Amino acid sequence: MQIDLTSKEFRLLLDMVYIGNWVLNSTRGDDRFKEYDDIESKLFALCKNTKLRVLAEDWEGICIPSKAYAEGGIHEAIAYYEDNVFYEILAEELSRRDMEYPVISEDNYDEIITRMDRYMSEFQSSGLDHLVLED
Repeated sequence: MQIDLTSKEFRLLLDMVYIGNWVLNSTRGDDRFKEYDDIESKLFALCKNTKLRVLAEDWEGICIPSKAYAEGGIHEAIAYYEDNVFYEILAEELSRRDMEYPVISEDNYDEIITRMDRYMSEFQSSGLDHLVLED
């Protein structure tokens, strides 16, 4: 198989591969999905003889994203995504809790969304500053 990409398109592909591998493997410890590490390594190795060579480095005989790549802003993009997912999940869980954890159906969907929107509005304006836990 051959795929023709411009340098810019390949750079974007590297970002997607890195982010995908981060989502799949960053919390797995020693139980990583090796296949995803391998494909990430294979794609970053393609940078070695190009103007993108600064994006890859060798570590213990394996090509990995370089320190320059990892510190170049990609983790800010991941953090932005993680923050949004956190707040959306929290808003849904709090909304469902408020309704005594119903199974989501056509009958209650609009109410759950309305409650979620209210929580999201609060999180956007105040973060977690107004969140209170009671015994």
